[in-house]
Amino acid sequence: MAKRRRASDSAPVVASAPPPGPFRLGAVPGATPGKWIGIWNERMPRTPLELVPIAVATQRLALDDLDAALVRLPLERTGLHVIALYDEVPVVVMSADSDLTAADELNAADLEGEVLITPADDVLGFAASATVEPAFAPPETTEDAVATVAAGVGVVVVPMSLARLHHRKDVTYRPLRDGPTSTVALAWDADRTTPLVDTFVGIVRGRTANSSR
Repeated sequence: MAKRRRASDSAPVVASAPPPGPFRLGAVPGATPGKWIGIWNERMPRTPLELVPIAVATQRLALDDLDAALVRLPLERTGLHVIALYDEVPVVVMSADSDLTAADELNAADLEGEVLITPADDVLGFAASATVEPAFAPPETTEDAVATVAAGVGVVVVPMSLARLHHRKDVTYRPLRDGPTSTVALAWDADRTTPLVDTFVGIVRGRTANSSR
């Protein structure tokens, strides 16, 4: 008599389908998630990733409506998982014809007598006693501050990514050796660590598609 096969012996193994998404990823200005998004699209072709611009001033609140976000530290971490990713070099943005362009790098002392513009959306909190306070109200945005610098008025200190983001032909920038750095991190709600979040965290941490957690 032929041996009776169990249903489990012949049943095909069916891989579970990935969650439909989308995976909503927030990103503050200057954050560059392009590489990670590219890897996501290769590994998760059926689960779209939606990139959502967020402001640093409201980044903590924005996390309530996102799966995860690239944020700038410091951040109120209660109820969150946070992974610090990298530190950004601070730079001095100046007009293209400024005397400061003679140096390849600058120190805070080199800014003596310069009008230091601090926009309302500043993320560094840089201050130097030798600089001059503007006689006008702070610009609302870093983009506005850079436009003011382009007109030949003052300097602004920002993370390098923001200098690149708001680059224009009539301004340039130099690294500020003793300036404060800005840390970019990945954050998400600790109570909503979904399989999609785990997948993105793995991508950011460099895990391959076949590696275990």
